Amino acid sequence: MSSEENALSVVALGGVNEIGKNMYVIRYADDIIVIDCGSKFPDESLLGIDVIVPDVTYLLENRDKIRALIVTHGHEDHIGGIPYVLKQLNMPIYATRLTLGLIEIKLREHGLLGQSRLQAITADSVLRFGRFRVSFFATNHSIPDCLGIALNTPEGTVVHTGDFKFDLTPVNQHYPDIHKMAAIGQKGVLLLLSESTNAERPGFTPSERLVGEHIEEAFAKAKQKIFISTFASNVHRLQQIVDAAHRLNRKLALLGRSMINVVNVSTELGYLRLPEGMLIEPSDVNRYSPGEIVVLCTGSQGEPMAALSRLADSSHRQVEVQRGDTVILAATPIPGNERSVARIVDNLYEIGAKVIYGSGSVTGMHVSGHASQEELKLMLTLMRPKYFVPIHGEYRMLCQHRQLAESVGVEWDNVFIVKNGDVVDIRDGVASQRRKVPTGNTLVDGLGIGDVGHVVLRDRKLLSEDGILIIVITLSRAEGRIVSGPDTVSRGFVYVRESEGLLEEVNRIAAASLVKLLAERVNQWSTYKQTIKEEVGQFLWTRTKRRPMILPILIQV
Repeated sequence: MSSEENALSVVALGGVNEIGKNMYVIRYADDIIVIDCGSKFPDESLLGIDVIVPDVTYLLENRDKIRALIVTHGHEDHIGGIPYVLKQLNMPIYATRLTLGLIEIKLREHGLLGQSRLQAITADSVLRFGRFRVSFFATNHSIPDCLGIALNTPEGTVVHTGDFKFDLTPVNQHYPDIHKMAAIGQKGVLLLLSESTNAERPGFTPSERLVGEHIEEAFAKAKQKIFISTFASNVHRLQQIVDAAHRLNRKLALLGRSMINVVNVSTELGYLRLPEGMLIEPSDVNRYSPGEIVVLCTGSQGEPMAALSRLADSSHRQVEVQRGDTVILAATPIPGNERSVARIVDNLYEIGAKVIYGSGSVTGMHVSGHASQEELKLMLTLMRPKYFVPIHGEYRMLCQHRQLAESVGVEWDNVFIVKNGDVVDIRDGVASQRRKVPTGNTLVDGLGIGDVGHVVLRDRKLLSEDGILIIVITLSRAEGRIVSGPDTVSRGFVYVRESEGLLEEVNRIAAASLVKLLAERVNQWSTYKQTIKEEVGQFLWTRTKRRPMILPILIQV
């Protein structure tokens, strides 16, 4: 699209065909609005990778056109990529007070807070960026201060719902602004982008208030210490845990950095109410009787280094789970985390704890923060879009959402199932999807951003499977002979003391290969190394059916 064209385009740089690292770009002519900048955690194939963030090549190519980054809410899959992207693109950020508070924690950790441009907004804010007029509407989710976004352009209105559900009895009394949503739909919506996480789930998502009732009931039955783990960002649930503990005259201790950060920010900003004197340090837990304590901790998804994992294997330095204590997992395992959670539950049972875990629909300890089918249809009915792009979900969820849209009157051909990088262009009221922009995953490993690619991951996989064999040889090319070695070092391949004969044969083959090349007056070191790797590798495969990484190190004297 040339910069002179007055056309509207929408592209997902992350968040379709996946759960996580949400980032959406709305462009009209020479003005770009970015919505959300999330991250996601790697699967087991991405060895050593800490986090995955969106590839922002398209934004870097159009950096002079970016007017703002607007963040719908404070979950990791919507804010986790901000510090990494801001190191490349210093965009002004607009978000609600709690969301900004959580973003500030990340920016401070990365040393970016002083140079960042942060602006607080509310559901009543109206912003103007070039040809965009941006307004907002309040929604419910499993974290407070969530917004949907309406972007008015000369071509028409684009609505992005953010993550939402319709909770008509919210814990914090902040109701979804259904009237405003209906008013936006009444004026006409050209394109709707709506989340699809629960598009396969029939009915309505229950209210968060129901969880509070089950938490209080479980607390009342507990005789000793209570340990409860949930998502740190679910401030509504944290408030219900605080309220239940207070009614039963129990003190509250916090374990886990993210839990402490969220509680501190939420309390400072007034989103979480903690009775005075209720909060105690973990080191003070043993000063009270077991029946006076609630420990609120991270780790409900089985994360190896989180507080609950360390409690389950009795390695936490300050607090201990004992026989008769009650442990509550107030979260349903995310797909892929079931095995880690099950291991923690087994360890807790071995200790002798009473464990309440499993699907939230069974235990009553968790409800989703995402809209189920009837709520998704309600949003579609309120907005009445001409065109629809389902987002924030895996492919089957997007397809299911498309069927829901058709059932409430959206034409089948007006729904676009896109992949990350696909562009939906709208000109003169007609939408089409015919082009792509660069996109993908940027892998973060320690302080490195994007410097780990396919080759590095392939090497890590090889090392993890068959280990490494290092062959050190000192030679004199002037004299054409080996001065010392070969000396072979094995790591993760075979145990040296039990495989001396095998390694002696490796040394013999490596030496023979090198002597032959020296006799032929080959002068290329790359040839030396490649020949050793090939001949030793073939021998090891024949003898062991393993393919370790072979690393020849040649030292010239």
